[in-house]
Amino acid sequence: MRRAPKISVFLLAGAALGIVAAMGLTFAFGGTEDASPNTGLEYSQGQVFGFLALICIPVGLAVAGLIALLFDRSSSRHAREVTVSHESVTDNPAGDPA
Repeated sequence: MRRAPKISVFLLAGAALGIVAAMGLTFAFGGTEDASPNTGLEYSQGQVFGFLALICIPVGLAVAGLIALLFDRSSSRHAREVTVSHESVTDNPAGDPA
């Protein structure tokens, strides 16, 4: 018998942490009103959040996936074999011979 972690839960948590990290990075640095020296364009905070989310969410997914795999490996070491027998039970009302 082996208890394995639900990888989907870990991946959702990783994506959520990626979004939180992108928000934190967006608002932690004040930014500037100057145009970008590379593109010559000015980016709003929403655009910066979008760019950071494109990076932070996959990183969060990857880290959470690796943690889930480590937990899965750890749980496979503690696996044990069990035997289960199947029994059928029928309910006979009183006075009804079976």
